[in-house]
Amino acid sequence: MKPLAQALHGPPQTIVFSCPIYLLPPSHSISLLQNRRISRIFCSSKTIEEKGSKPDYKPGILDHFFMNSFRNKLVKEVGCDSAKPGYDGLIELAKALMMNSRSNSHTKDAAVRILKSLFPPFLLELYKILIAPIDGGKVAAMMVARVTVLTCQWLMGTSTVNSVDLPDGTSCSSGVFVERCKYLEESKCVGICINTCKLPTQSFFKDCMGVPLVMEPNFSDYSCQVNPGSLPRYL
Repeated sequence: MKPLAQALHGPPQTIVFSCPIYLLPPSHSISLLQNRRISRIFCSSKTIEEKGSKPDYKPGILDHFFMNSFRNKLVKEVGCDSAKPGYDGLIELAKALMMNSRSNSHTKDAAVRILKSLFPPFLLELYKILIAPIDGGKVAAMMVARVTVLTCQWLMGTSTVNSVDLPDGTSCSSGVFVERCKYLEESKCVGICINTCKLPTQSFFKDCMGVPLVMEPNFSDYSCQVNPGSLPRYL
């Protein structure tokens, strides 16, 4: 597997980040792009204001397993690996996924493939056919919320199940509230949040598992409300 810096080596080209917020300290940017010449990068100077202290989430043994599994799938999709260990390397790979994509749609499709590869194909189909229709989708949405909290806090940070309003006017304890999303905070890029997390996650759950889902990231305080069972207002 080629190092990320070598894989990104190539002729000068124009790279457009479709994110209104892209905040990387120069030293961090150089580690990712040191061997790649870039003619122009279009980014806004708007910043995300940091508020309060970070919630303290201690990863466990299973969290390390989930992170390594996710990273391995990401490496296969990107075609190279980062020299950085742990979460820092994961974020660098996510940035590479954005940079290597021809469009936002291409990035989203790649992220959906990564999510699908984490599950046995028959499991997704069975869930969509057998679980998703039960009680108008409420059971499936509640299961998604609880599994998300159990398996994804290593990625998002401290998260809890909460109650959300469903399209039929009822409420259900099928939501997930992320206190301060680690993925957004570490990437510091709205484009990475939207194109490698929000949109692909919404598409994955709706198309592959039959569970409509809305993610509502807050770019002011890094929180995120995840609403399984709700339809997105737009894609």
